[in-house]
Amino acid sequence: LLAAWSVAGFGVLLFVLQTLAREGGFWLGLRTGRRDGRAEGVGVMVGGLLALLAFVLALTLSFASARFEERRLGTLTEANAIGTAWLRAEAVGQPRGDEIARLLKEYAVLRRTDVVTGNDEAALARINQRVSALQNEIWGHVTALTRAEPNPVNASLQAAVNDVFDATTAERFAFGFRFPPQMVWLLLGLALLSMGALGDQLGL
Repeated sequence: LLAAWSVAGFGVLLFVLQTLAREGGFWLGLRTGRRDGRAEGVGVMVGGLLALLAFVLALTLSFASARFEERRLGTLTEANAIGTAWLRAEAVGQPRGDEIARLLKEYAVLRRTDVVTGNDEAALARINQRVSALQNEIWGHVTALTRAEPNPVNASLQAAVNDVFDATTAERFAFGFRFPPQMVWLLLGLALLSMGALGDQLGL
């Protein structure tokens, strides 16, 4: 929640926590190092923790990169599908075709707004509700047009509109799929533990 509100604030908090972990480990190393002779094994433990931290960080970055790429490709696919459907609706050259083209323009604006809105759940719900209503309206016109004149042009328009709706569903899923919180807590916990162990080694 803090990172969503302010990345800078989250960075400052993380820096403070890691500094406290390092100072706590340093104090523990100074206090107990001379008594129990732990200096020999601490280096191995610190190396193992840092290696595990690097592994989890690599997994996190890989997952984030894959999500970004999936969203980027999904947005491009949906934009191309909307453009293709709009061109075919314009090619129909009838009142229903013109109406479908007009609705697709509104649909494209709504889909763009959905992508850039962020985490405002109320706004996203309103946009998705309007998108669903537009889908029903567009599909009603396409169905009526295809039934009235079952020709290849109208059939291609129907296929293009179906591709638009499929791309929208895929993009909604890509944006709705959140990063697993367990990975975040694991990464933060390992970072603090590694910093504490490093401070302990320095104290020793």
